[in-house]
Amino acid sequence: MSSPVSLAPLIEHLNNQPEKLGKSVRIEQALRLAIQHDWPEGSRLPSHRTLCQHLGIARDTLAQATRRLLDEGYIITGQGQGTWTQRPGTSHQPTRPDTARLSSRANEILRAPSASAIQSGAFMPGIPDITQFPMAKWRELYASVTVPRNALLLSYSGGGYGPLKRAIRDFLWRWRHIACDTEQIIITDGTHHGIELCALALTDVGDRVLMESPCYWGARNVFIAMGATVENLPWSPETGHAQRHAALPVQLAYFTGSHHYPLSVATSRTQRQALCDSALPRYIMEDDYEFDGKDGGSLMFDARSSQHLLVGSFSKLMFPGLRLGYLVVPANLVAPFNQLRSEVFREGRLLDQAALAQFIADGEL
Repeated sequence: MSSPVSLAPLIEHLNNQPEKLGKSVRIEQALRLAIQHDWPEGSRLPSHRTLCQHLGIARDTLAQATRRLLDEGYIITGQGQGTWTQRPGTSHQPTRPDTARLSSRANEILRAPSASAIQSGAFMPGIPDITQFPMAKWRELYASVTVPRNALLLSYSGGGYGPLKRAIRDFLWRWRHIACDTEQIIITDGTHHGIELCALALTDVGDRVLMESPCYWGARNVFIAMGATVENLPWSPETGHAQRHAALPVQLAYFTGSHHYPLSVATSRTQRQALCDSALPRYIMEDDYEFDGKDGGSLMFDARSSQHLLVGSFSKLMFPGLRLGYLVVPANLVAPFNQLRSEVFREGRLLDQAALAQFIADGEL
């Protein structure tokens, strides 16, 4: 059996990778470069244990790095035969048409625990009792806006339906003591969409996003899908946020607002502010998924700030299938956010927005 390749080229390529990239991404890119430029095709790689010892990494990190290389055809493995290099496209092994080749980001999301299969029913965080929703009232309002004179509601919209944005502005002032301009409000297709729009606009691949642990799994999945590096910071109701030891810059900090998800206990604005004063994130996003009306000052959000963003949803106040929410963004981000929303996601759902605006105007919310 041939000797394993020298690790010197791999270590050199690894040292040249940008620090802001996640560890598994840096190792993946270094391995790819070594296979492309330094190691002959058919070379045997050291064992995973040896690689982990020399690189000072965990086996899970190495597994993440090599999984994509295996999918791309840079390496081949065999049970009890080790791992070997090859050039993509030169493998003589037949391709199994039923094998799904997913991206490394998709695989990371699918491997993590989630609530995708259990997003309804009793005791599910963020899910209201939909049997109590006034269906007759909603049907009446929907019929009232679905008339010929409202034909324009069948088209696209620019940032959302004006009357709904004004209703949300008044709602935020009445219940959250947030004074913002109507133009700062962008209607979204729910919380996930709002978080995705923020991640698209404000983070690049490899940028660090700070989150609480445990955290909202949906937000974590969105950030991973966008290629961000998620830093989980342990949180508990008794002690708040754990001390952050990493010194790497944070592009975005994401928090649930007045109540923690999924624990649903009240959170401390002071603790969140202290963490941000320490981590100094470029942007701060608060997800106001649960508000009980008792404390209008529990959010850090400041509509006058150039770094604060607020994401909200009507999933709990109305019903989850409505898929309508909102973003409140700094004034200097209004134009680019609206354009990105239009270019990447398109707008619509104006009939739903019109019915919701009237629902709020009638005092039902």
